[in-house]
Amino acid sequence: MVIGVLKEVKPNEYRVSAVPATVMEIVRHGHTVYVETGAGVGSGYSDAEYEAAGAIIADTDTVWEKADLYYKVKELFPQEYKWMGPDKILFTYIHSNAHPEETDVLLSSHVSAVAYEDVPDEQGHFPMLRPMSELAGKGGFLAALHYAQAVNGGPGKLLANVAGVETPIVTCLGCGNIGIGVAELAAGLGNEVRILDVNMNVMLEAKKYLPHNVSFMISNRANLEKCLRETDVLVNGIQWAKDRKDHIVYREDLKLMKPGALLIDVACDDNGAIETCRSTTHDDPVYYEEGVLHYCVDNIPSAFSQTASVTLANSTLPYLLQMADKGFKKAIEDNRLLRKGMTCYNGKLTLQETALKQNREWTDAEELIKVW
Repeated sequence: MVIGVLKEVKPNEYRVSAVPATVMEIVRHGHTVYVETGAGVGSGYSDAEYEAAGAIIADTDTVWEKADLYYKVKELFPQEYKWMGPDKILFTYIHSNAHPEETDVLLSSHVSAVAYEDVPDEQGHFPMLRPMSELAGKGGFLAALHYAQAVNGGPGKLLANVAGVETPIVTCLGCGNIGIGVAELAAGLGNEVRILDVNMNVMLEAKKYLPHNVSFMISNRANLEKCLRETDVLVNGIQWAKDRKDHIVYREDLKLMKPGALLIDVACDDNGAIETCRSTTHDDPVYYEEGVLHYCVDNIPSAFSQTASVTLANSTLPYLLQMADKGFKKAIEDNRLLRKGMTCYNGKLTLQETALKQNREWTDAEELIKVW
């Protein structure tokens, strides 16, 4: 199979789907890899390094034309739509539920597509989302450190344990990879860290390896209000179902927060768990609602592009090799978990969440593979 590694076109996106070590493994499996010129530069990898690993370096059009499988990081942008077709496979973060126009293209082109973010493991976790979630959590806390500084418009508070000063409180909504990423850095600097979640078992597991200045609280209204009143930084790491109309933190709740408190929404679901959240960019990362600074950058890991690219490639490569070695249909048939991440096939939408959000017809992948 011919694999195409594309240079991302989203502004401020410096990650790349495959690092040179990834290319070497794909080539060892007998496949051909085309890498777009400059695709890895933002992550610190030169064309020469990819070439030494066995890749063919080519211009944009050549990579799109030659590849059977498009290996990317971000969802499709309008200038990329024209390359979709029934003989092509798309493997990337697709986020089709948030992009109706992209979904239109995926269906009308009859492309086959698998979304990183929708492939679970046996425990119900999402292995291709985990490394980016951890980085996003850590990056979100680093953003809080930045915007808490007076020179950056903040209250002038160092988010660390300093003798003679009241210890700052950092509250995380969710004890997933984002919350744990936040807690590791925030606790390491001596902050009082609180994690709210509805799953006691998840919190008990995290308690085994997080330090003693991390406390765990059941997420209920009373505990939430207590944290809103006392916290210096509120970090949201809860992905919100697209069809939900309720929220965890409502606009009115922001009035409970003390002056100078920061809200970091790493999940970045517009109007999601945090009612006042709307996605922002690295160029224009913050805004204020009800006097509270919001940081809602939707691709935080891009700021740490080399680390992000290596960890992303490590997590996606096993799935890519399944599709490349076996062919798309056989890989989907053999791996029920990969099947759950299939967004579409031959004009049929197989991701139920997108069908619900966008009021589209849904085809059950389990039924589809019986007749395709």
